[in-house]
Order: sequence, then structure tokens, then C-alpha cells
Amino acid sequence: MKNGLSFDVEDWFQVENLRSVFPREHWDAQPLRVEASTRRILTLLRASQTKATFFFLGWVAERCPQLVREVDREGHEVASHGYDHELVYNLTAESFRVDIRRSKRLLEDIIGKPVWGYRAPSFSIVRDSMWAIDVLKDEGFIYDSSVFPVSFHDRYGFSEGGTLPFRWPNGLLEIPLAVYKFSKFSLPVAGGGYFRLFPYAYFNFLLRRLNTKRNPFTFYLHPWEFDPTQPRVQVPPFLRFRHYVNLHRTEKNLSRLLSDFSFERLAVVYRVAEMANS
Repeated sequence: MKNGLSFDVEDWFQVENLRSVFPREHWDAQPLRVEASTRRILTLLRASQTKATFFFLGWVAERCPQLVREVDREGHEVASHGYDHELVYNLTAESFRVDIRRSKRLLEDIIGKPVWGYRAPSFSIVRDSMWAIDVLKDEGFIYDSSVFPVSFHDRYGFSEGGTLPFRWPNGLLEIPLAVYKFSKFSLPVAGGGYFRLFPYAYFNFLLRRLNTKRNPFTFYLHPWEFDPTQPRVQVPPFLRFRHYVNLHRTEKNLSRLLSDFSFERLAVVYRVAEMANS
């Protein structure tokens, strides 16, 4: 069974955990490490003959257009992560529209193809920002992959939406991140920091259970999670732990995951082209 594999392409200093040290106006002063870390991912995917979806931050794409083209040339899907990595529920509908329009047009100009998918920074389409779904539809997106229906997180979670792909009332396809339902709880099995914190056996067991039920799962990681030598900065202990824990494990564990499961681009797994052409 083919599962969805995705990467949110942002640099190490753009994450929400480090926002107090690196506000938006300081980004241009930071050294870019995203090209090297993304190419480490491409090497792993090439070796395993795997295709994936790359949700590019527009800010990164504007400064690294050659990286976007390289991802596209290797047969991966290019999708949007917005432009400025602002949490959706901190924006107005109009500022959100400006952000996603800018990113979509930029990416389409770089690769010369339509961009169908969007993922919100930090999965920030939640109950209080559902208005974003209509804006995404208006701006020409075919699918969203921002809902992470996990039970425990301080920034995101959307238990009302279900754990399997579904359509919003306006027709936009939603591709949630993987969780495993256990009693009344939704356990995170989609990757990210959880993939660095929990043992590999946890993911291997629960993801196999999902596939046994004939359900494909959607997995994600970030390029900065493949960069264990990135600079260490002082933030509160919990945020520091959340960002830096076990970075040295990511590459090895992804190699195991690529060996144990079969992956494809989100647009292929969920047959997005049929919706785009209908």
C-alpha cells in the first residue's frame, strides 16, 4: 500500500519554537542551511526510489529557486507552505489570502506547473481558523493537509475533522496527518518531533496497524530535522528540548521507514489529479 510522504521545507531559524530568538525581521541575517539538509533528503529518496511531496515556504523558495526546480525535476510534488510561516489563526482572512497567493504564484512561476496542495505552518488550521478553508478554495488549491487530529498539543489539534481524508463542504479535499485511535485518544504517528522522541518500534507497530486496516497514512518531516549540527540557541528548556531532541536519529530512522513502508506523493496517493481535472 502506498502512503503519503511529505516534507515541510523551512529553515532551522523559522520554526515556532525559536520564534522568540528569530523574529521575522531577523531571518535575512541568518545563514541558510535548508539547501544542504533538503538535498540529504533527496539523496535518501533517490536511493529508495521514493517520491514525496515538498511543501515549500515561499520565503525559502524565493531565495532558493534552484532547490525548488531540483525537487520538481526529480519527480517530487511541489506544494505550498505559505510564504511567511505565520500561524493561520494569528492572521486575518485577507492577510492569509495575500500570504498564500504570493507563495502559490511564486512556486508556479519557478516550476511552470500548477500547485495543488497547501499545508499551514504548525498545522494551524484549527476550529478557530476554519475560515481559511474557503480562502484556500478561492485561491485555487485542490487539497489541504493542515489538519493534525492529535489529542495532545498546545498549538494544534482538530479532533472534529476525523482521521481519514474527507471533503470540506466547499469541495476542498482534506488530507489529515496520521494518528492512531486508541480508546478516546488520537496518538501521533505522523512524524515530526514525535519521530525523534518516540522509539522507532512505536511508529513501525502503529503504522502497520493502519495499513492492515487498508488505510494509507500521511507522514511528515522537516529538512532541519536532518541537520544535527545546526546552531544551538537559548530558548526556554521545553522549547529547546522540543526542537533539538535526537536530531541525530532522523536520517537513520527515515531510512528504516522507507525500507519498511511504501510511499508516494500526496497528490498520487489521494488521486488529486482527478479532482483538479473534474
